[in-house]
Amino acid sequence: MKSDPNNLPDRIRFRACVPVNLRSEIGIQPLADMMSKGSKCRWGNYISFLIFPFSIGIETNPLVYLSKAKATMNRKKNSFHATLIYWFIKLILYMVGAKVGAVLFNRPCSTTTMWVSNIVGPVEEVSFQGHPIAYIALSAYGHSQALLIHFISYAEKMVISIAIDPRVIPDPHKLLYEMEESLKAMKATLSEGGLL
Repeated sequence: MKSDPNNLPDRIRFRACVPVNLRSEIGIQPLADMMSKGSKCRWGNYISFLIFPFSIGIETNPLVYLSKAKATMNRKKNSFHATLIYWFIKLILYMVGAKVGAVLFNRPCSTTTMWVSNIVGPVEEVSFQGHPIAYIALSAYGHSQALLIHFISYAEKMVISIAIDPRVIPDPHKLLYEMEESLKAMKATLSEGGLL
């Protein structure tokens, strides 16, 4: 048996589904522009997803994780991965219908460890019926992953919303503590390097 300095079981994989916006125009567009004929930013859903592998290892510099993840995500976003998945799903729905399409779509999604999304929210604070909105937090229900993480920016603030299945992750508070410590370590490293 080969020794592993990370003490991780053999053949362990952590992968995430990451939703991707396929629109060429990003940001909030006026409704009239979206509804007009020939608009670059059409009304309706135009999203897909990427399968994102997480590297497992022990690093002395916490920013190594960020640089690896950023490089991998940039490579995947610049490929045709998400676009091909979008058109493949549309083709399957057209050819065999929604029930079979849902089964085929669920297969790659259910073999991932978690879902991670990041959404650019409004840059300025907004209000609803005259009441200012303090923060925006997203979540979902009924997914097959044990961990769902949403990052959303709103008025120069970042909100992290996490959904955890306690049957799979028995101590969610420990996970949250470790995430908080990781973010603090990254912030400290950025401060030491004069990048913050």
